[in-house]
Amino acid sequence: MAISIQLCRIPARSDLSLPESLAGPGAIRCRRPLSVRCSGDPSSSSVAVDGDFDAKVFRHNLTRSKNYNRKGFGYKDETLQLMNREYTSDIIKTMKENGNQYTWGNVTVKLAEAYGFCWGVERAVQIAYEARKQFPEEKIWITNEIIHNPTVNKRLEEMEVENIPLEEGKKKFDVVNKDDVVILPAFGAAVEEMLTLNDKNVQIVDTTCPWVSKVWNTVEKHKKGDYTSIIHGKYAHEETVATASFAGKYIIVKNMKEAMYVCDYILGGELDGSSSTKEAFLEKFKYAVSPGFDPDNDLIKVGIANQTTMLKGETEEIGKLVERTMMRKYGVENVNQHFISFNTICDATQERQDAMYKLVEEKVDLMLVVGGWNSSNTSHLQEIAEEYGIPSYWVDSEKRIGPGNRIAYKLNHGELVEKENWLPEGPITIGITSGASTPDKVVEDVLVKVFDIKREEALQLA
Repeated sequence: MAISIQLCRIPARSDLSLPESLAGPGAIRCRRPLSVRCSGDPSSSSVAVDGDFDAKVFRHNLTRSKNYNRKGFGYKDETLQLMNREYTSDIIKTMKENGNQYTWGNVTVKLAEAYGFCWGVERAVQIAYEARKQFPEEKIWITNEIIHNPTVNKRLEEMEVENIPLEEGKKKFDVVNKDDVVILPAFGAAVEEMLTLNDKNVQIVDTTCPWVSKVWNTVEKHKKGDYTSIIHGKYAHEETVATASFAGKYIIVKNMKEAMYVCDYILGGELDGSSSTKEAFLEKFKYAVSPGFDPDNDLIKVGIANQTTMLKGETEEIGKLVERTMMRKYGVENVNQHFISFNTICDATQERQDAMYKLVEEKVDLMLVVGGWNSSNTSHLQEIAEEYGIPSYWVDSEKRIGPGNRIAYKLNHGELVEKENWLPEGPITIGITSGASTPDKVVEDVLVKVFDIKREEALQLA
C-alpha cells in the first residue's frame, strides 16, 4: 500500500520568518494562521493551507533560493554510469535487439514495447546519487521513498540516505538539523513539508518529476479561478497528498464509481441514485476533501486533475462524466463557467499502459508484472491483465518466486496470493512488463528464477 503521511496542526504564525532569499517583491502573503488538516485516522493525509498564503509564490521563491537544487551537481555522466552498472540487464538488452522477444530453452518471453524506468524516475534517482557525491559527509534525509521500488530504495539506504522517521503516523522533522541535506522524492512533497524545511534552512535537493509539477500548476489554476479540483487519485498516496496541498478546494476520487457518486450528488440523485445526504457524502469522503468542504457550494465550479500514475482511460472517462454532468446541470452554453480541464496524464504512464493493452492481445500463457507492491502505476498494469482474463503475477522482486515452482504475488486490488505449480509444464510463452519505477536488473532477476524452474523441470524429465 502507499505510504500514509500524517500531518498535524502547526502553531499559528503571523509571518513565515523567511530568509532574505525568499523575501522581496514576490514575498509570500500570509496574514491569517497557517494550518494543515489533521485527523486521528492513520490514513488521513489531507493537506490544506488557510488564509492568503500563496503556495505558487512560495514554491517560485524557494526554487530560487541558495539552499535549493533540482538540477544536480555536475556529476550526471558519472552517476549514470554507476546506475547502468547497477540496474541494466543483458537479458533485456538481448530481447530489445530481437524484437522484444527472447527464448531460453522451452520458455519464450515477450517484452512490452514500453516498460520499466521512465525518464522522471531515472532523473530522480540520478539526482539522489549526485547528492551523495556532492555531500559525502553530510547527513542526508529523504521525506518519502524516492520511488516505489524496494531495490532502489534499499540501495539508497546503503548509501546512508535515511527516511524521515515516523511516530504515530507523523513525520518527525525535528531530527533534521541546519547543516543536513533533505531530498524530496519523485512524487514531490506537500507544501507544509517544504515550509518546515525552509524554516530549518537546510539544503533541499528536489527530485520531483516535472509531470507532477505540471499537475500542481493545474490545481493552482483551478484555485485562481475559484474552481474546486476533482483529483483522480488515491488520497493517501504521496503524490496526491502533495498535489492536494497546492490546491484550494478539492475532492479526491479513486475511481469511476466514486466519480459517479459525486456527479449523482451534483444532479440531486438524478444520475444513478448512488448518492444520498450531505452528511453521507462528507462521511464517505472524510479523508479525501479539503477542510470545510461543502458539497452544496463547492461543486458548482470544478476542474479535473489526476495523480499521474492512474489509469489513463479512467481519468479521461471521469473528465467526460464531470463535463456531461455540468452541461446537464447548467446547460451546454454555460459549461465553460462551471468546468475546466487540462491534460495532466503522464506520457510515460500512458505509454506503458498502451503497451500493456497491446501485449495482452499477444498469444501468451501467462503474464509477469514486475514492480513495487506500493506502486500505483504498476497496479494498473496488473489491472489490465486481469481485465483481459490472463493469468497474471505481480511481483516486486525475484524473492517472491520459489522455493521450487511456487510464487507469492499480488492482485490489482492488493490481495496477496501464494500459488504452487504456477508455471505450467512444457513449452510456455510469457508476457512481461514492469512499472515505471522498476530497473531492468530486477526484471532480469525474476526471469532467471523462471528459467531455473524450467531448467529443473527439463532435468527431471530427461
